[in-house]
Amino acid sequence: MAYGFDTLQIHAGARPDPATGARQTPIYQTTAYVFRDAEHAAALFNLQEVGYIYSRLTNPTVAVLQERVATLEGGAGAVCCSSGHAAQIMALFPLMEPGRNVVVSTRLYGGSITQFSQTIKRFGWSAKFVDIDDMDAISAAIDDDTRAIFCESIANPGGHIADLDAIAKVADQAGLPLIVDNTSATPFLCRPIEHGATLVVHSMTKYLTGNGTVTGGVVVDSGTFDWSASDKFPSLSQPEPAYHGLKFHETFGPLAFTFHGIAVGLRDLGMTLNPQAAHYTLMGIETLSLRMERHCENAVRVAEWLENDDRIAGVTYAGLKSSPYNDRMAKICPRGAGGLFTVALKGGYDSCVKLVDNLELFSHVANLGDTRSLIIHSASTTHRQLTPEQQKAAGAAPDVVRISIGTEDANDIIADLDQALSKAAN
Repeated sequence: MAYGFDTLQIHAGARPDPATGARQTPIYQTTAYVFRDAEHAAALFNLQEVGYIYSRLTNPTVAVLQERVATLEGGAGAVCCSSGHAAQIMALFPLMEPGRNVVVSTRLYGGSITQFSQTIKRFGWSAKFVDIDDMDAISAAIDDDTRAIFCESIANPGGHIADLDAIAKVADQAGLPLIVDNTSATPFLCRPIEHGATLVVHSMTKYLTGNGTVTGGVVVDSGTFDWSASDKFPSLSQPEPAYHGLKFHETFGPLAFTFHGIAVGLRDLGMTLNPQAAHYTLMGIETLSLRMERHCENAVRVAEWLENDDRIAGVTYAGLKSSPYNDRMAKICPRGAGGLFTVALKGGYDSCVKLVDNLELFSHVANLGDTRSLIIHSASTTHRQLTPEQQKAAGAAPDVVRISIGTEDANDIIADLDQALSKAAN
């Protein structure tokens, strides 16, 4: 039976605990698991049998979360890890080698831009930044050493919606996987795999958990990419020395990337999600659709109010009819444009700082996707390490604040912004 999203977000991956009958997924707070016998242990370590060995690799609580997110995204499998940034490295790890590059959108979260422009150089990798709306620029940036294209479905902070179908076509023509960060949209608003994405990553810290309690990341594998079609991805297509010459794609087929992520990625990088964090995230996902509906409903009301306010220079929300991405929303995110956008103030940098300092209901934090409304001045915080040109390209210019609209009463959100804007204008 094909269940709807609201049902799957509660039930996918979860079954009553066989030992106790517990209805909620237990927190399996354990490091290791007892093998039935020596033969069982050997089979697990040889990847001949699926099971639990050590919680750096696999854990029953985390396994439920992996299955649930993979199901909601329409993927074949998933690998959970310790944060969204960890998920991005985990996604690239099987694909890259020293000297290889990834083509990346300029419209990314500031920390992601820093990770791609600076940190991955330490692995001998590099990134080529392009306007993700320019298909010719994407094609021109691809060379013999390119191993992936990376973008966000709904960009943080600006709310830009990527034309995933067009980008996927470019990736397919080049024989490359498309990696989509779906954090801001969640699978309730956008399912990138249906638009041609190969891998989907999330910072589960945000909307999936939804309550600002834990950090977590996940990589979802579509299971549709042919890793053996070329010699570009030897980690997946060629013999793996650590497993006696096993070829992941040949052996595991659609689950090749998922098994590699666990058997090699988590084994050696160790960016493991702890079971308690997985439990919090599972509970959050149970109400994902309800929360996202309210986030979107509130965001439309607040964005429309801001757009008509004389103190505001501009609002980037794609849910506004005036947005250049409003038509794209109907194709990529038909249920709504999310709860994240930026607001430019006519008073510039100083007014942004005053606005942040005078809000009462909003929380000034470096996070998004909470049930609480959140605000931050990106240019002086999350995007501080970027050049002015990079800040502008990412939608985080000095006269802009990023707003994450929560699930409170929309009238209260508007009232708080109104009183703080009055103080910011003085």
